[in-house]
Amino acid sequence: MLQPKRVKYRRPHGLSYEGHSKGGTHVDFGEYGLQAMEGAYITDHQIESARIVLSRYTDRAGKIWIKIFPHLAKTKKPAEVRMGSGKGSPEGWVAVVKEGRVLFEIGGIPEATAREALRLAAYKLPIKCRVIKSEHKITAAEHALMAAAHESSLEAIEKEDHITLEPKPAEDDTTAKEGE
Repeated sequence: MLQPKRVKYRRPHGLSYEGHSKGGTHVDFGEYGLQAMEGAYITDHQIESARIVLSRYTDRAGKIWIKIFPHLAKTKKPAEVRMGSGKGSPEGWVAVVKEGRVLFEIGGIPEATAREALRLAAYKLPIKCRVIKSEHKITAAEHALMAAAHESSLEAIEKEDHITLEPKPAEDDTTAKEGE
């Protein structure tokens, strides 16, 4: 799951998800994006679940960008513990998402496939979302780069699937004598 490598404080104060997002409200990298219509905390498990839906529905075609990251540690006190005695231990990581924030972007695949993949990913999130289209046109060169990234990943998957172990060739005594 996603989580920071290191943090300054183990138990931070909760950040507010009320109001509108200051930045990250446009599709910058891909052709289509999933935009939050309300604010909430989104856990690392929910982000990973949505990412898996996107990659599986698109058959790992095109490119997917995750535009949010779970920086905030959420704490929880153990069960049946009395009130007081300080703050609880960190339990999980969440991303603070405000209204208007673009959560995921996708590019390099047909419009119908992209919209359906983003719609299915929205089911995995605890907020209302909508699919938006990029305002800038993707050039043929950018489209070719996304397709090339897809092809190289497909080749890597095929190589992993078709690994065959060949027996080691036995060493001959003649090669050892030639080296002397």
